[in-house]
Amino acid sequence: MSLKRVLFLTPASAVTRIFPQLRSAEIEASLAENAKGASAFIESSSPQYIISRPSLPGFKVEELFEEAKNIVSYPRIIVLAEKGTPDEARYFMELGAFDYWTDPLVLEKFLALPDNKTPVQNKQSEVKTPAPKIVGSSLAMRRVLALAKQVAPSKATVLINGESGTGKEMFSKNLHAWSDRAKGPFIAINCAALPEHLLESELFGHEKGSFTGAIGRKIGKFELASGGTLLLDEISEMELGLQAKLLRALQEGEIDRVGGTETVKVDVRVIATTNRNLEDWVKEGKFRQDLYFRLNVIPLRLPALRERGGDVVELAQFFLEMYTKEYALPQTKFSQEALLWLKKYEWPGNVRELQNLMERAVLLAAGKDIVSAHFLLDADNWPLFEEDEFAEQEQGDFEITEENSEEAVSSAPSSSAVSSETSAGEFSGALMPLHEVERLMIKKGLEVTRGNRTQAAELLGISVRTLRNKLNEYKSMGIEIE
Repeated sequence: MSLKRVLFLTPASAVTRIFPQLRSAEIEASLAENAKGASAFIESSSPQYIISRPSLPGFKVEELFEEAKNIVSYPRIIVLAEKGTPDEARYFMELGAFDYWTDPLVLEKFLALPDNKTPVQNKQSEVKTPAPKIVGSSLAMRRVLALAKQVAPSKATVLINGESGTGKEMFSKNLHAWSDRAKGPFIAINCAALPEHLLESELFGHEKGSFTGAIGRKIGKFELASGGTLLLDEISEMELGLQAKLLRALQEGEIDRVGGTETVKVDVRVIATTNRNLEDWVKEGKFRQDLYFRLNVIPLRLPALRERGGDVVELAQFFLEMYTKEYALPQTKFSQEALLWLKKYEWPGNVRELQNLMERAVLLAAGKDIVSAHFLLDADNWPLFEEDEFAEQEQGDFEITEENSEEAVSSAPSSSAVSSETSAGEFSGALMPLHEVERLMIKKGLEVTRGNRTQAAELLGISVRTLRNKLNEYKSMGIEIE
């Protein structure tokens, strides 16, 4: 048996039990508990495999995948999760993981690994980036798709313009996937998310000691994307000083790391996106004219959702099927009234808004037909309950009937808001004390999100902190909702 060399980037408690078995099987195992120790060991000992937790204090396994993009002989990365989920497994496999394991470790998995005679090649260099599905058959979309596919194989810089939520990053990924660079990396950076000095370091990298906090060399996005595509999202928000350095990188195909003395050659196809009119930005002196011309070699304008006609319903159906599957809910359909609402709404937030509203609608409908009220943010209009659901009582509650309705109304804590002229037969929830309606809505929100407080808070239109305080308040009253 050929010797296998394995580096564990995990807490010692996760792997010490299996070390004697690995030694008996002639598998050389080492342990590092932080990224610095792992890097030093990789340089000195060249392990074949790194078996890493998804995250450790101050470290995420994604950092290993970033390093692996530039090193063909980088060790194969196996993610070791304590419990694991299918979604997490899919995520790491798409990043380039060789495998995805869950505790506990067993010797058989190590014995099945290819030995050191098997060529080790970074999986990132083998996988062609899949193109995200673009949904829509309107004339406006067919035109922009045809142009995108025509220019995708070239190295020409593309400037994608469109309102927020129109899918600019998704189009960028498709341009990359349709190009000859599809096997190379796709790297994205949001130019509006970082101040100028940090953005410069992220784009071009820096050398150790180049500024306070630069404890080591950092490879920038341009170098990481070499051989592939670099997406500069929200390019209009980049400061003028940094625009000059970007222009040189585009024109000369070379960059200088912050604090560095050597020029680094890069081979990158750049795609830039913006939701602004850059011509106006140039006139106002907020964007360099020469950089604008350099970026605008191939202009693509994505239409707003309100310009796409029947694509609204087609997209809504796509998201409907996606979220019913994701949340394991029964298949449902749109009511005619909901379809009419979808067609008439102006969609200021474009496809992103439609996707968010569809997720909410699927959760609130919970397998029933979707109506327009499921799309609305106003909680008063959410059809969360059937009328008879207000009669479903938990421990300590009572059922409202004709015999006790008068007593129920008079004893309710907020009875001043209840009309004494309304009979029990007309009771439809509007007569329920507000604190009871609130409790039932929170209970329902947690039910449809399967206890996920963040999603429940979003559905209810409140903060997670408010939801937590409400739950603690109910618990102090002896009412358990979760």
